Amino acid sequence: MTSVDTDSPQFRDALDTARRALQRGGPLVVLSGAGMSAESGVPTFRDAQTGLWERYDPTDLATPEAWRADRDMVWAWYRWREHLITSTTPHAGHVAIARAAAHREVEVVTQNVDDLHERAGSPVVHHVHGSLFAHRCDTCATPIEVSPPPPEPVDRLEPPHCTRCDGRARPGVVWFGETLPRAPWEAAVRAVTAAGVVVVVGTSGLVYPAASLPGLAAQAGAPVIEINPGPSGLGDEVDVHLPAPAGQVLPALLAS
Repeated sequence: MTSVDTDSPQFRDALDTARRALQRGGPLVVLSGAGMSAESGVPTFRDAQTGLWERYDPTDLATPEAWRADRDMVWAWYRWREHLITSTTPHAGHVAIARAAAHREVEVVTQNVDDLHERAGSPVVHHVHGSLFAHRCDTCATPIEVSPPPPEPVDRLEPPHCTRCDGRARPGVVWFGETLPRAPWEAAVRAVTAAGVVVVVGTSGLVYPAASLPGLAAQAGAPVIEINPGPSGLGDEVDVHLPAPAGQVLPALLAS
């Protein structure tokens, strides 16, 4: 990843502005997107389409209709994604967020379905798009414990049976056409509207309805800091944009 000239006057000024914003009282809320995980080497949705899975369109594997048509194939695909994620580690940005929680109230609201924030040590993480590791019954929604994912991709894998009904284990993610899980979404809205400051990191433009969260924070009076190596993907709600990778700038920004 290209490094950023953190000694440039423009970057120093932006970093100082962000640090002043962080001195406000109230909770720190971090909104993280796919770029946050990509820095750890987590393949994006389409990047995982290699080898055995390159003949499939990933959007065709992420719908309730695909599950009903061939759940053994869909389950195999998602278990392979689990393996890819468990082979990665949290980066310095994840760790900086977790360490900040030792000094102030910190809540993470993430669109990512991995567990990198939890593995880094963040105590409060709201998964608005679900979690790849929160398997549940496809019929009664009972949580289901599953074995570790296979170390090599397979084209078909039978999902475990539910112990309470005739259902099968399914990934705990939000598929296309499904609504967001109510509890994490409501927690996310409460978090941003009560935040002292909000940091949006690793996204060039949050997918709706998550895209409304920075605006809700700004309306409630919280400064919004955006961390993204590329151009800002947000609007007038952003108070300062730090054009840098999360793993590079978050340790400097959140150092106590």
